[in-house]
Order: sequence, then C-alpha cells, then structure tokens
Amino acid sequence: MLVVTLGGSPSQRSRSGVLLEKTRQWLQDKGVEVVSYQVRDFPAEDLLHARFDSPKVIDLLQQVANADGLVIATPVYKASFSGALKTVLDLLPERALAHKIVLPMATGGSIAHMLAVDYALKPVLSALKAQELLHGIFAEDSQIAYAEGSAQAQLVPVLEHRLHEALETLYSAMARRPKPLDPHVLNDRLLTARWSI
Repeated sequence: MLVVTLGGSPSQRSRSGVLLEKTRQWLQDKGVEVVSYQVRDFPAEDLLHARFDSPKVIDLLQQVANADGLVIATPVYKASFSGALKTVLDLLPERALAHKIVLPMATGGSIAHMLAVDYALKPVLSALKAQELLHGIFAEDSQIAYAEGSAQAQLVPVLEHRLHEALETLYSAMARRPKPLDPHVLNDRLLTARWSI
C-alpha cells in the first residue's frame, strides 16, 4: 500500500505538520509506504503559474496516481484551508482522486473552525472524485504540543485516540478496496477477447 501525505502549511513549524508526522509513523509501523509533501516543498512560481512540467509537480502527480490513499492536513485560515494548499490541489487532474481513499485533517485556534473541513476542503476533494472521503479530523491548536529539545511533539490523549481511529479506518478501507484494472491489461483483454454478434 502507498499513501501520499500533503501538508498545507507554508510554515516550517506547524501543527498540521505534527499530525502528518504522527500519521506517517503510524502508517509505516503498519508496513505502509508513505511519500510526504508539504506545500513549501514546491517552488512558488510553479504553483502560481501552474507549471505542470515542474519536476516536483510531475513527481507529485505520479505519486498520487500510484497511491492507494491520500492524507491531507491543513491549518484553517479565515474559515478555510490554506491558499497554498489550494494552489497544489489545482494542479491535480480532474479525476486524480478516483480509486483513492482520502482522509482530510485540519488544525485551528478554536472549535469554531471545525466546520472548515466539511464546508471548504471536502467539496474540493469531492470535485477531484475521491472514491471514499473519510470523516475528517479537526484538532485545536491547544491539543498539539511542538517538539522541544529532545522531547517529541505530543498530542493530547483524546486527539491521539481520534487520530488512531481515523488511521485504522483509512488502513481498513485501503485493504478492502479493489485494485483498478491496469489500462494495458484491459486493452490486452479487449484485443484478445472473442466477440460474438
């Protein structure tokens, strides 16, 4: 199994990044291959000018095409997900998330931002034809402590529990989903099929 994680924070230090790091660790412990991206990994010029021929963009598109699942985490700014994340999502083809299981996550200053996942991020992911869009996770900033010195980043127990439950759901959904038929195999089958009229 392959999961692509995409972080929507332009900041080097972000709570949504902590959620993705915890996600990566959990999935890798289950034997899942994880490829991670942050919006800051992409040159701003490539995003703003929609340069589909950028090596970093080509790599992202290829990894998303091969992925079984996608985990997206973003900070909430002014009742929506980050604009930088939107510029990355705009580079994905219309059906990029077909046959993918998607888990959206968001962080924000208060519970008042919780609906941003449902009303801002999920519609964009649905437009990209996500096969299964899981119930998202919202974390208040106060529930996530950054790593300090030798201490690792920490989640409050209730958030850690919700994250593990969501990741179990993601893992189970990916394990049960049928693999799409490779276009080359389908083409070979059509060419060698016996047709009757």
